[in-house]
Formats: sequence, C-alpha cells, structure tokens
Amino acid sequence: MRHCRSCLRLPCFGRARPGVPGSLCWLTGVTLAGMAGRVRVREISDDEGNRLKRIVRRGSGSVVTWRRAQMVLWSAQGMSVAQIAGLAFTSEDRVRDVLHNFNADGFDSLYPRYAGGRPPVFTLAQRREIKKIAKSKPAEHGLPFSRWSLAKLAEFLVAEGVVDDISHEGLRELLHAENVSFQAVKTWKASADPHYAAKKGRVDHLYAIADGEAAAGPGDPQVVFCVDEFGPLNLQPRPGRQWARRGGTARDPGERPRRRLRATYHRTGGVRHLFAALELGADKMYGHIKKRKRRGEFLEFCRYVRGLHPPQVRIAIVCDNYSPHLTTRKDKRVGQWAAAGNAEIAYTPTNSSWMNRIECQFTALREFTLNGTDHATHREQNSMIRRYIAWRNRHTADPRLRRIVKRANVA
Repeated sequence: MRHCRSCLRLPCFGRARPGVPGSLCWLTGVTLAGMAGRVRVREISDDEGNRLKRIVRRGSGSVVTWRRAQMVLWSAQGMSVAQIAGLAFTSEDRVRDVLHNFNADGFDSLYPRYAGGRPPVFTLAQRREIKKIAKSKPAEHGLPFSRWSLAKLAEFLVAEGVVDDISHEGLRELLHAENVSFQAVKTWKASADPHYAAKKGRVDHLYAIADGEAAAGPGDPQVVFCVDEFGPLNLQPRPGRQWARRGGTARDPGERPRRRLRATYHRTGGVRHLFAALELGADKMYGHIKKRKRRGEFLEFCRYVRGLHPPQVRIAIVCDNYSPHLTTRKDKRVGQWAAAGNAEIAYTPTNSSWMNRIECQFTALREFTLNGTDHATHREQNSMIRRYIAWRNRHTADPRLRRIVKRANVA
C-alpha cells in the first residue's frame, strides 16, 4: 500500500495505479484536495485479519488490547466511526485515535505501553464494587448475558468507569482474594411437606438424645438408629482409582502392567440391595443384603435391628418416606410392628433424606468396596461389603476416623 508523505501520515486518497492491488490508499483526515475523508483502517491482509480475529475471540490479556483490536476489526469490516463508537460504548474521537495509531504503528499500537512500577492498587471502594458486580447477574445491568466471563466483566468495569483498566488475570486474582470463584449453579429443591417443621424438629431431637445433648423424656427412645437402603448392587466393572507407575516411564524387570478393567460387559446376574442401619450412640453399622427391597424385606431388617437390644429398651428408627417404609391404608404392617415392638419410626420430611446420618456412610462404603472393582459374583461382592462393615465397626475408636465422622455429622 502507498502512503502519501505530503499528508504527513494523514489518510488520503492517492491515485490508483492500474494493475497494482491496494493502490487506493485508505487514510484519514484530509485529502490532497483539502476534503475531509472517511476515517477508516488501512487495507489489511488475510493474515492480519485472522490475527485480529484471534485476539478478539481469545479475550485473554489486557482488556485495552481486546477493545482496540475489536475497533480495528469492525473498521476493516466496513463499519463507520459512529457505528463503532456505539458498539464499543466510547467516543468517536477515541475510535479515530485507535485507527490512526493502527495505520501508523500496526499491531504494536494495540498493546498499551504502561510505565514501569508496581501494578495498580485498587481502592477498597473499587474492590467492593468489582465484587458486587461480579456476584450480580448481567441481566440486572441490561446486558443480554446469563453469566459473566472474565472478558465481559472486565470490559463492563472499564466501560462503567469502575476502573481505568484491568487485565483478565488481574481480575481473576482480585476476585480470588475477595473469596469469589467461578462456580456451577446448583439446583435446590424445597420440601413441600406440610409437616416439615414438626418432622425436622423430631429428627433433630432424636439426634440430640443420641449425642447426649438432650435428656430422653417420657416416650422418648433410649437408642436411635438411622436406616436406609443402598443400591441397586449389580455386577459390572466400576471405575475407580489406584496407585500405579506414571505413564510413559519404563517398568522394572518383572513388573506387571497396570491393572485395567474390562470395557465390555453384560449385567446378567441381577441386582441386590443393602439394608443398612447406623446406631448413633455406639457408632456401629449393620447391614443385610437382599434381592428385593419391598415392605417385607424392610420389616425383616427392622426385626433384626430390634433384636439388637432388649424388648424393654425403646428404640427409634430414622428413615425417609420411601413407600416400603410407610404405613398406608392398605398395608399397616410397619405401624403395627412399631407399636408392638416398642419402637418409633421417625420419618424425615419429603425430599429431605439428607437429614439421615447414614447417608454419609455410604460414600466410604462405595469408595472402598465397589469403585475400581469387577466382582465376578454377588457372593464375592457381598462378602467385601460385609467385611468392610466389620472393619469399620472395629475402627470406630480411631481418632482420625472420629474426626471425619464428626465433620460429616454436622448436617
């Protein structure tokens, strides 16, 4: 492209030479005839256009660089200064300066030349405003986004005048220092149980009795169990973790390769279900494995739990409102057994099975008995589950295990 020295780098329209592509020199300012010309970026090549697109799409680095590259790319796409200023939320003079500088210095003009010294320190008011905006929804500010990205948030902060400039990494570090992180939006399901408060209060009171924080009153149990089912337990290779040599390193002579699990399988062995109970006072876990988990199997397990203490000792069983646990108009066996067996069935509220303390016990059981295994038979799998429960009960006095259980029981 030919630049006119007489214009002192001011854009003008030079004379087009036939057969010379790009000889029509797009410049800004005044022309040779003294007429005001349209401010526009010089003609850019495909490589330059792709480089500008990468800068805009990547969105990494300084927000100033990103905004300048965006203005240049818009101009190369044929937009006027007024259109660019409207899209970038800035003044037309600022757009003209960016285009002038790019025409003169190329891509070097996109990168801000900051003086040396310590990085900018944001005031307490600025940090609070940045934190407040980051935790808000973009729609609250009239923006058509469902969430903030670092690029969009940094651009909005600069456009709103909260800060003069902030890089994406600087913004990330600032938010990290303010205990703000990028998290997945979690779902939350409220319990529609009309007796939520009463059921939760009863369960909390039973836990207080079991923990020795409250005295048992008339009609209160002396022993509290938490009961739930775990399963279905089928026969299949389950993903897990193991200690092994790092990949890409040579094995020692005679060393066996890393253990792997088969990728194809057929689940033809049926399923099993674990009925588990946790005695809160003694911190003992009990389990029976059944082929079905109907009301009859639940009552069989309840009779076993009842037999762990003398009949005169009143017990309470905390469980969720899964249908086999309930007393219905057609089947009153559960209620009749509880009345005859000096036992209380305390149900957690609907959609609130998280209150059952046995839930946290299933995490370790799954990790150490199922994950990373490929049991050939239900007998083998059931044996490992039973042996783990026995091991757990023998180590309840372990101080490290006690600390973990105490943290898990906070709920």
